[in-house]
Amino acid sequence: MKKMLWKPSEKQKNQATITRFISFVNEKYNLKIDSYDDLYDWSIQKTFDFWAAMWEFGGIVASHGYNEVVDDLSRFPGAKWFSGARLNFAENLLRYRDDHTAFIFKGETQISARMTYTELYDSVARLAKSLREIGIVPGDRVVAYMPNLM
Repeated sequence: MKKMLWKPSEKQKNQATITRFISFVNEKYNLKIDSYDDLYDWSIQKTFDFWAAMWEFGGIVASHGYNEVVDDLSRFPGAKWFSGARLNFAENLLRYRDDHTAFIFKGETQISARMTYTELYDSVARLAKSLREIGIVPGDRVVAYMPNLM
């Protein structure tokens, strides 16, 4: 067995989002999942239930919910996920406006940066204003080609 490099403390485990998700799943489906491996196994055995729970737990904001989680699991690529759902990706990303961390960037050169939800919202608002000022309107397509860094 390989040497473990790091193990989270009990406090870190108890505060982890995956721990809250496991509790949510256990309550919703009357299960007794108590580890990542158990959750993984359940996600494979009950793919539809897993992703429905993920949608609900994640608090996805949608003007119309989905009709089915996935149409055909045997079609990869090509399966259609959450068909019928209508949502605004930006609305879901920008729904928080506080000082919690929205993004953490760590570059290959060890450069690191963080952005809060407030900073993200302000940055997007400035970009949206600039796009409107140059005449971009709903329905136009805007494309960006950029490296994976901040």
